[in-house]
Amino acid sequence: MEEEICKYIVVGAGGVATVVLTPALLAALGFTATGIASGSIAAKMMSLFALFYGGGIPAGGLVATLQSIGMTGLGWFGTGTVAGIGSIVGSMISSICNVTVKIEGSP
Repeated sequence: MEEEICKYIVVGAGGVATVVLTPALLAALGFTATGIASGSIAAKMMSLFALFYGGGIPAGGLVATLQSIGMTGLGWFGTGTVAGIGSIVGSMISSICNVTVKIEGSP
């Protein structure tokens, strides 16, 4: 019973953490609500992608998508997707709830 509770907590925490941390991570990278922050990793990505694509950023590409999320948020579909991914990762991590560690020399 305790193992199941541990698993539910870790799975739920994984889903919640990814929903909360994704917008914060995008902002830290420079994908902000007002545009790409100068001197940021996002600006460097945009410059690199512009060089690769001959001077422009393609609509629907990685940089454009991340900037869209940074400006508008995840939306209901994105929130559900990110929460699902976080829950799956949490489920994989929850396998530690079923591990018993024995230290040699202890009873």
